[in-house]
Amino acid sequence: MTSYTHAMRLSLYAATALTVIGTAQAQTATAAASQVNDVPANEIVVTGLRASLKSATMAKQAMVGFGDAIYAEDIGKLPATNLAETLNRMPGVRLNRDINGEGTQVAIRGLGPSFSKVLLNNTQIAVASDGGTTGGSANREVDLDLFPSELFTKLELSKSPLASQLEGGTAGVVNLRNARPFDKRGTHVTAIAQGQYTDTDFSVSPRGSLIASKTWDTFGILVGVSGVRQSTRIDGFETVGWTDGNLGSANGDVGTGNGFQYASVMPNNVGHGYTAGSTVNLAQTSGLPLSTLGSAIIPRLGRNSLTSGTRSRISSLVSLEWRPSDTLQFALDAMYAVSKRDYTRSSMNWYVRNSGPGTSPTSTGGMVPIGLTVDSNNIVTNGTFANSSFFNEYAIFKQTTRFYNINPNVMWKPADKLKVEAQVNFGHSTFFREQPAFNFQTTPQSGVDVYYSNPTGALQPVITTNVNLADPNAGWRWYRVTVQNVRRTTDTKGAHLDLSWGDSKLMLRAGAAWDRATRQIIAYDNSAAFQTSVCGSTCAGTTGSVLNSQVSQYLLGSAVNNFGHLSSSNVGYTGWITPNLTSLMAATNYAYYRDTAPQALGAVTGGSTGNIKESTFGGYVSGDGVFDLFGRELKANAGLRYYRTQQGVAGPVQIGSTISYVNFNKTYSGLLPSANFVYDVASKTKLRFALSKTITRADASSLMPGLTFSDPSAQTASRGNPDLRPYKANNIDLGGEYYTGGIGYVGLSLFYKNIDGFTTNQQTTLPFTALGIPYSSLTVTQQQAIDGRGGASAATVTVTQPVNLQSLNLKGLEATWVQPLDFLIKGTGFSANVTHIKQSSSSGLVATGISPWSYNLQGFYEGHGVSFSLNYVWNDGAIAANGPQNNIAVPLKSVARGQLDMSTSYALPILGGKVKATVDVLNITNQPIRTVFGYDNATYSIYWPGRQILFGLRGSF
Repeated sequence: MTSYTHAMRLSLYAATALTVIGTAQAQTATAAASQVNDVPANEIVVTGLRASLKSATMAKQAMVGFGDAIYAEDIGKLPATNLAETLNRMPGVRLNRDINGEGTQVAIRGLGPSFSKVLLNNTQIAVASDGGTTGGSANREVDLDLFPSELFTKLELSKSPLASQLEGGTAGVVNLRNARPFDKRGTHVTAIAQGQYTDTDFSVSPRGSLIASKTWDTFGILVGVSGVRQSTRIDGFETVGWTDGNLGSANGDVGTGNGFQYASVMPNNVGHGYTAGSTVNLAQTSGLPLSTLGSAIIPRLGRNSLTSGTRSRISSLVSLEWRPSDTLQFALDAMYAVSKRDYTRSSMNWYVRNSGPGTSPTSTGGMVPIGLTVDSNNIVTNGTFANSSFFNEYAIFKQTTRFYNINPNVMWKPADKLKVEAQVNFGHSTFFREQPAFNFQTTPQSGVDVYYSNPTGALQPVITTNVNLADPNAGWRWYRVTVQNVRRTTDTKGAHLDLSWGDSKLMLRAGAAWDRATRQIIAYDNSAAFQTSVCGSTCAGTTGSVLNSQVSQYLLGSAVNNFGHLSSSNVGYTGWITPNLTSLMAATNYAYYRDTAPQALGAVTGGSTGNIKESTFGGYVSGDGVFDLFGRELKANAGLRYYRTQQGVAGPVQIGSTISYVNFNKTYSGLLPSANFVYDVASKTKLRFALSKTITRADASSLMPGLTFSDPSAQTASRGNPDLRPYKANNIDLGGEYYTGGIGYVGLSLFYKNIDGFTTNQQTTLPFTALGIPYSSLTVTQQQAIDGRGGASAATVTVTQPVNLQSLNLKGLEATWVQPLDFLIKGTGFSANVTHIKQSSSSGLVATGISPWSYNLQGFYEGHGVSFSLNYVWNDGAIAANGPQNNIAVPLKSVARGQLDMSTSYALPILGGKVKATVDVLNITNQPIRTVFGYDNATYSIYWPGRQILFGLRGSF
């Protein structure tokens, strides 16, 4: 908790680390609170970032396994807006970011977020959100942007499992421990008031927290609330992939196209000295041999995109503790959070996908390539595309996520060596997104040119044109309208019982856990009826509530100010039309179609729909011991966990106009052994070794059986597999640390994971007739696109499906160095860690999201009322999706990215120094988030989240 724990006593941390983590590696945060004795009145209070680093070092020193911890003062000192950002500073932790730059999910040791088990007070949780603005995840991951760091006092990361921990975290187990009243006895109030300046839109947004706690003799209560309302603007460029013309033969045949076709006959108004109706000589116009032109790569939809609006979040916590005696303690933690995003997303698309002779009713007649140049990878670097077309896409992203969790627990010591711990948990989360789109296209064959430049080193292609894209009277007509919503619900329930008997030399443990989690994703789509009402079934605009001749009345000139102002290079066109949304919704009766939308098979967020229910019983036995080996101390923890899971998956299928569910049920079980050892090789040196077997259940979206189209043209789709079995991993960890004194230590860890049955996605091209879905179940737009590709009997679809790898091997190294530099300047120091991971698989495919190298650097100073830290986090490039992509043999790659953040505070000379002025600066160097299509000059997407400056006051009384 940011300032609530500014005076957290070092002895409390040490007692927590030594008595709770001890030989059992942080058994539970509840046990930590229960074993802390009252602080003596004459104790020296140590505060600040160094105190929390010292505590984290002591905790690591006492651990028997591999892991890390961050304590409350550390959380408060790191420039982080939520717990995901804070965890990103740990060795081996990578962050998944939303397009606004905010961290949402964490991935550990290269594996994706679904391989990390995230617990709240040692119990499982689920959040119904979908991973960010572009979304698509299916909730085995946990979005951490709902959890502000102010309401938490400790984060624990276990990388080598214990038998007592819930199964499911092959990569690691993250335990979030919220603040409790007996963390700090007495009456305390902490208030935080901040403004958040963002240079994307030059706005200042409010942030704040208020936490109060009071303890009496045996009872305590803590209440906290944290909120933010943030103005958001993200400038970006997107392509939805790259593609080529796929010419049919060297004699000029336009071929079948790979998503589009060049013109075979000169269109009307083509210009450039060509005559409408004459035969196109593509080799002559393009200046390229047909064999080169046929595979010359350009964006499918080259579009500048603006996302803007507001994001708000309120998170609250109530924690009660009753300690009638030293041997009996009760606690109840209740957390509630609600997050809202109210965004609009406006983009102007260069219409390449589906353009060409006969590919769709909105066809432009095909582009004419003029004077093209390509590089060695056959990526177009320059040229003119005559008879082009643009369409504006204006979509609403209006969503609400709610989450609550209740967790009562009890600790009872009926005898000196016997302890009983029990807890139950109830969690519920909902998510709803409303996402309509209103799209307008330039008039086909109206003489639109695209001037295209994509030089080496450019962050994105530069697209300009000979028409004013911001002019409402430039001949705009309807292209498409959609009405789509998605609703998600997650529920969790659990009951856990843990028994321990023994002392610090020998401790025997046993326990049992029952956990149930349900996930439901339902999509709604009323696009066909709405489109027919608005502009006719084919959106020709000759019938409906708004005719093509009336479209200009509902359009506004460019509402985009300073687009691309954060980019360091040319972004091409910077303004375009936007609809008058209020007038357009009223004229089209949008609210009626939204509220009456029927259920659909596919979600607008791109994720699968369906239901998953998992009920798991687990039990374990383990032992902790301290032994003498060659005159040195050896600590050991060994145990065996049993699990049995009943899993039910229900996926929607459509037969005619009726949607029904197909159910798949299975039961599986297994044993998970683990053993952890730490040996004091010397007085300051520890050697660690761990062996374990772990499982991770298949990602929820991979289990859902339905087929979901991921674009409106029905060219690409994804399909799950309900028969996927859990991934089983054999893990070996070897490492150790040398402790230099105080907060200082140098650590090195080697790890190896062999994962059997690991699943990755692979693309195959199938005939539409092989998909097993009726043509009638498609939307009007999809039917038009299928017809343009030869009809249902001839059209093909690229389907992404999970593929089971026989084995995936991960080999990694983690190195950490924490060092005070008092001998140079008193109060200074640094923390550094680096992670290197190599992977291989029997199939040749790779696990996505694994950065070969990543590192975190932190330098800090504390003294004379000043606290300062500078943090840099860097992740190497990684494969984001395996190839082929769009029938081209390349993968998607996330580009290497580093982010520099700063955090400062100064104790004001008022109220005894209890009020601090704070300034945090995030993304100081203005780094974008960028993904490429196989090659560095084939930008798939790039977003500019900009810099954020948080400034304000923080007081603790």
